Amino acid sequence: MNGLSIEQIRSFRLCSHHLNTVYQKTAIEELVGACGMINTPPGAWETALFNRVADCSLQEMEHLLYGDKTLLQAWSLRGAPTVFPVSESDIFLNALVAVENEPWIYTAGVSLALDFLQMTFNDLFEMLKLVILNLDDKTIISKSKLDQTLAEWMSPLLSADKQELWNKPSMYGNPEKQTVGGAVVSFMLRPCAFNGLVVFGKRNGISPTFTSYKNWTGHCLETGKDVSKKLVRKFLHCYGPATVDTFVSWLGCSGKQGRRMWETVSDEIEPVMVFNKKAFILTTDKDRLFAPASFPRELLLLGGHDPYLDQRDRFVLQSDKSLHKQIWKMVSNPGVILHCGEIIGIWTGNKKGKGIEIKMTVWPKAYDTKKLHKLAEEYAAFRQQELVNVSF
Repeated sequence: MNGLSIEQIRSFRLCSHHLNTVYQKTAIEELVGACGMINTPPGAWETALFNRVADCSLQEMEHLLYGDKTLLQAWSLRGAPTVFPVSESDIFLNALVAVENEPWIYTAGVSLALDFLQMTFNDLFEMLKLVILNLDDKTIISKSKLDQTLAEWMSPLLSADKQELWNKPSMYGNPEKQTVGGAVVSFMLRPCAFNGLVVFGKRNGISPTFTSYKNWTGHCLETGKDVSKKLVRKFLHCYGPATVDTFVSWLGCSGKQGRRMWETVSDEIEPVMVFNKKAFILTTDKDRLFAPASFPRELLLLGGHDPYLDQRDRFVLQSDKSLHKQIWKMVSNPGVILHCGEIIGIWTGNKKGKGIEIKMTVWPKAYDTKKLHKLAEEYAAFRQQELVNVSF
């Protein structure tokens, strides 16, 4: 087993994430489909795509998602809103379906409500799958409205005593706005999404909208062959060298589900040593991974939720663990300043009047403020805002 340098890993992953050069708009499906683009907070996927295709405007991105529907947004990786090509819907949705008593992604918290109702997950999920078919000819505005509407549709399927419990105030969130039934639905929407039963529609002002996959695309979700294998390949190509544990963390699934999916590529991977520990790569990636490190785009301003930053072995991005809390937060990560694949600082953009003010924190003592200022100007132009100020 050969060892790898941290520079080789960074170089390989930058290339796999298509951050090694600026791409043409004709490659957008390939870029977005590399490993999907998380869209939380809303607009995160736009910043990610901008860093790969500089001449694609916000209007063009909106058309790709809402107009010709080349791209789609649905709950996917880690149960988060994710943008991916419609043509790869089965990989980003159906591959995540739990089998053989595996717990579903993002549903662990529902047990409190199930205990209160004295009902099983499967019984309620089967009811939800029946009523959610009504979305085939409906669009619902806002997530809270979706939860409560589906809960109301399910209520007649319950016995009278269960209906009373179903309509009690929620033990999660705001009990004045959510019922127990609404909370159950909220947890089960991810499994529904993986089955192609609910997707995001076009935003209505600041509110998301929801409908069925069939209503949005004009056809049902069709599952191709080896979807689990294809998803694991995507992960390894973008985040290798990796382990089954880092795959489980990236996907947000159970160890049982992750190991099942990982096994599908057992004949396509081989071990390598990374800092005296064993990890795995796709055999087809070996030559590229072991090539001399190369950084054609040395400096980048990435959004805080760029797919490149989803690396589970965060020391590859920044070796000083004391800085990690500044980079990865519970909510709303700052953007990062990337130099040759390494995080050397963070940045935030705040609206100021009719423009945007960008604040940067750079950890190395010496840095090129002119290049960083130019990147800030380019980002502000993409967001169609005047750059009011850049501070360091």
